Amino acid sequence: MAEKSHDPWQSAMDHAVAVARKAGEMVRAALQVKDGCSPVQTKSSAVDLVTETDQEVERLIIQSVKSKFPSHRFIGEESVSSGEPCVLTTAPTWIIDPIDGTTNFVHGYPFVGVCIGFAVNQQVEWGVVYSAIEDKMYTARRGGGAFCNGRPLQVSPQTDVHRAMAATEFGSNRDPDVVDKIFSSLRKVLSLPVHGVRGAGSAALNMCAVASGAVEVYYETGIHVWDVAAASVIVTEAGGVLFDTTGGAVDLMSRRIVAANNKTIATRIIEQLDVYRPERDDHGAPDGAQDGAPQ
Repeated sequence: MAEKSHDPWQSAMDHAVAVARKAGEMVRAALQVKDGCSPVQTKSSAVDLVTETDQEVERLIIQSVKSKFPSHRFIGEESVSSGEPCVLTTAPTWIIDPIDGTTNFVHGYPFVGVCIGFAVNQQVEWGVVYSAIEDKMYTARRGGGAFCNGRPLQVSPQTDVHRAMAATEFGSNRDPDVVDKIFSSLRKVLSLPVHGVRGAGSAALNMCAVASGAVEVYYETGIHVWDVAAASVIVTEAGGVLFDTTGGAVDLMSRRIVAANNKTIATRIIEQLDVYRPERDDHGAPDGAQDGAPQ
């Protein structure tokens, strides 16, 4: 690895950590406002929420990055919601979720992540997830390990699924067929049995829980690339694995993911899942995940 001063990707990561801390200050300040936080709006459904703080945090991050790295591209949750394309090219690209866990934020539930991933040649090079209320800064760089507040992270060594803790979420899709598949999968996971099933209300923080060894596996369908890009490299650099819910290679645009401490646990959970395929983030691009056993 080049020295830090001559390494543009490390410089970008250092900038992301600094701006994530500033964003976290905005999140905490908003939570001090009477009645919780800024006005709540809805996006694709009555339970898919966005606040002014989401939008302000994304503007802060993008404007800050543009001033320092003007040639870089962006995929941001609120930008995409406003009509910007969600396309991951080979160019250096910042993948931003200003508040992962907006529903938590609205209700004052203390698991809110500022997520910044960075991809080059369509591969995530580093990720920053700042749990703003907990003041936990999760970071990882490909080939450089994963850390929380500077301390190394390592996934759980557990290989017995019956002694595993799982994490998942219910998402914002209330279509009856989707809800049926979610609960069918949950019933089968619980019936393995596993020790328990938890959910932080944030895809990124669930994945960081896998990276830290607190849970063995997290699975979800319906998430977005900005929810998981930053945390994906944190999981793998902590020794974990990523798969599609079909069992194939993970495709961050497919909106399906299984993050686990090892292949053994991942395989047992994948066997329980009722797979469904939401519309891709890149709208109509070929589905990169392949059915079959994890490799």
